[in-house]
Amino acid sequence: MSLTTVVSVPSDQIFQYIEEHQNEYVQRLKDWVAIESNSNDPAKRHLVTNMMLLAEERIRKLGGTVEMVDLGMQELPNGNKISLPPVILANIVKDPKKPTVCFYGHMDVQPAKIEDGWSTEPYLLTEKNGNLYGRGASDDKGQVLAVLNAIEALQKHELPVNVKFLLEGMEEVGSTGLNTLVEQRNSTFFSDVDYIVVTDSGWLSNKPGITYGTRGNCYFFVEVECAKRDLHSGGFGGILHEAMNDLIFLLNTLVDSSGHILIPGIYEAVAPLTEKEKKLYEGIEYDLDQIKAKYGIKEFRNKTKEELLMQRSRYPSLSIHGIEGAFSAPGTKTVIPAKVTGKFSIRLVPNMEPSVVEKQVTDYLNKKFTELNSPNSIKVTSDVGSKSWLSDTNEPQYLAARKAIKRVFGKEADMIRAGGTIPIATHFQEVTRKSIMLLGIGGPDDAPHGQDEKISRYNFIGGTKLYAAFLQELATI
Repeated sequence: MSLTTVVSVPSDQIFQYIEEHQNEYVQRLKDWVAIESNSNDPAKRHLVTNMMLLAEERIRKLGGTVEMVDLGMQELPNGNKISLPPVILANIVKDPKKPTVCFYGHMDVQPAKIEDGWSTEPYLLTEKNGNLYGRGASDDKGQVLAVLNAIEALQKHELPVNVKFLLEGMEEVGSTGLNTLVEQRNSTFFSDVDYIVVTDSGWLSNKPGITYGTRGNCYFFVEVECAKRDLHSGGFGGILHEAMNDLIFLLNTLVDSSGHILIPGIYEAVAPLTEKEKKLYEGIEYDLDQIKAKYGIKEFRNKTKEELLMQRSRYPSLSIHGIEGAFSAPGTKTVIPAKVTGKFSIRLVPNMEPSVVEKQVTDYLNKKFTELNSPNSIKVTSDVGSKSWLSDTNEPQYLAARKAIKRVFGKEADMIRAGGTIPIATHFQEVTRKSIMLLGIGGPDDAPHGQDEKISRYNFIGGTKLYAAFLQELATI
């Protein structure tokens, strides 16, 4: 279906230009997807840099000024050092009378191989049944390119606002060096920025959405050691306190059968639900039966859509991820592991401080271990926690985005709080104090990070129109 048929002004010259040039946009995406900018593999680092250079070239063709910021060297686990890919800081148009919006995105991708189970070559953009398959098509090359294509279309008439870009090449491995750069450039590059838009996001359903919040995350390791070496269960079974048994006991004390976290104090910081917030969940399109069928889930804990959406976004949750040191290969092995490490994480919501949660978890597990009366040793550690992020949906750019979605797709936007974590959104908010919004165009089944990642042509071209309309609407507020 042509998106021209659903916009409120079908004769709009900007939208018509986008429709007429959509095959050119798809070819550009094909060129971008062809670069294997896998930031996980040091041997592919030059390809990440090549991708940054290609993005720089596209911005310069739009008349932008680009600074390629050198972030220095990265030390690898083996002690070797390798150059970090440059970060793009770009500016298109500079009129002090106009508002300024900065778009964030990333040019690196997750690893992908045909033998992983892809139906098509992951770095050869392939169109099937209206979908554009390829690694990075949705996360995040396609979304960044849609913004650039929208700017090109607007420039045929007038770019109504100032636009900046911050594009990086290390997002998939933790954005090494980016936080420091944001802090260093806060008083210069970000000084005249009014709004920051993160493109790296998607919709909950086929209905367009705007994300105004994410959960944070604390990741924990609980290590239990019972001996200096693995032991034979025939010779030692039943005569010592086994580390695995102790660990299973501890993990079983974290949540009850309903998923409620049992760690004291965890829920104290959670903000009460207001009627106004509750209404936001009522209008969101989310089919529980469809989700269950897609992922093979037998039953959700929550009976209603609203309860499920709130549980996955505005309340904390605890998930156990695995046990290191335990025998997990096929077949049998009658071993008693000398040391095992359980891994779990807690998703945080606003007002939950990672440092407070870390103390609550550590104190609780140590207390439970003491109750066990085990002579074994325990060690609880955690990775650096990420805070949650929540924005005000009445800020001007949210109003502009809603109007743009209505104009392009003929639908009211879903207002989404994501269950995952996007640390850069939190960092932008804490450092710059600017208005932050996630306005992505990824579909609910795009499979970012998975096999057969794709973006639909409908979302890619419609998303290009959305970004163009958003910039126009932003200029009027």
